[in-house]
Amino acid sequence: MYSKFADWTNFTQPWTSQDVAGALVLAGLGVLMAMVLLGIYIYSSIAWMTIARKLKHKHPWLSWIPIANIAMMLQLGGFDWKWIFLILIPFLGWIILFVLVIIATWRIFEKRKYPGWFSLSMVIPRLGAVLYLIAIGLAAWKKK
Repeated sequence: MYSKFADWTNFTQPWTSQDVAGALVLAGLGVLMAMVLLGIYIYSSIAWMTIARKLKHKHPWLSWIPIANIAMMLQLGGFDWKWIFLILIPFLGWIILFVLVIIATWRIFEKRKYPGWFSLSMVIPRLGAVLYLIAIGLAAWKKK
């Protein structure tokens, strides 16, 4: 049995303007999302670098390196940097590392004279991300 829809080698239908417009909208949204994520990464890296400088960390530039920044946060919170290797253990290791990061940020906020519960904003979906960015900005740049 032959079906004209099963033969993709004979596909010659041109794209419509709606197809092109939809592709451009999706591409534009992708670029916008990438720019927002890059902005958040730059903001949080600068904020953590400032916090690390104020807490006299030896290498505040580690805030720019994706996994090293978590190790730096652990060190600032009083944990050994080697706990970062929990990232190699799927699920259980990630959960333990997440809890350690929350405890470390709690301690960091208290060292900066801010309420430690600011670190719990990391647990709240969506809104928590905005609250977390505000909290690290306060800890980095507001004098207290």
